[in-house]
Amino acid sequence: MLSVIVNSIAILIGGAIGLLLKRGIPEKFQSAIMIGIGLCVLYIGIDGSLNGENPIILVVSVVLGVTAGTALKIEERLNLLGQKLEQKFSSGKVDGETSLAQGFVTASLLFCVGAMAIVGSINSGLSGDHSIIFAKSTIDFIAAAVLAVTFGVGVLFSAGAVFIYQGSIVLVASLLRPLLNNPSLVSEINCAGSVVIIALGLNMLGLTKIKVANFLPAVIFVPIVYYLIGLL
Repeated sequence: MLSVIVNSIAILIGGAIGLLLKRGIPEKFQSAIMIGIGLCVLYIGIDGSLNGENPIILVVSVVLGVTAGTALKIEERLNLLGQKLEQKFSSGKVDGETSLAQGFVTASLLFCVGAMAIVGSINSGLSGDHSIIFAKSTIDFIAAAVLAVTFGVGVLFSAGAVFIYQGSIVLVASLLRPLLNNPSLVSEINCAGSVVIIALGLNMLGLTKIKVANFLPAVIFVPIVYYLIGLL
């Protein structure tokens, strides 16, 4: 749970700093910062993807994963959820001010709905590898500061949502560790998850418009494909 605690604290500190920046952050700096973050996310994905040992497992898992994700319309459903929440809380504005609820919802969606949150938490629970969540914490720290300038104190409350959401994934992964306690399998899971993170980085750079959430089931298919190939 160390990584989750660090991530939550990073959001709190970043959000607090953002609240102190009363004049806001100029748009040109925001754009430059986001490009820099996108490059870092891309590097993290490429680095992790090199851990795979069997390309066949990666290919089959990604194909099955994106097929399932597309059929379930994961990306569309998440976007629809975000839109509904935004519409629900938009009425909370008073005299042009952003409501605490809207800031909380917006920040929570940004910090929780993403490949790094899911893959990083799985890695933390399975192998104790906190590197992805620590990297995410740095990104969330900067993002929280930027968001707090616009959305106010509600951003700080999203740290609680991150703690509960990512903490739950870490605990579940920890419970499944006896069944998945295989360094080779963990490497393959990390590889597939990192490929999804590469897609996220490309989107952040504005180079692609990949529906990243639809690829997330690939991580779930890796153990299945791994053991099936082992039986052949």
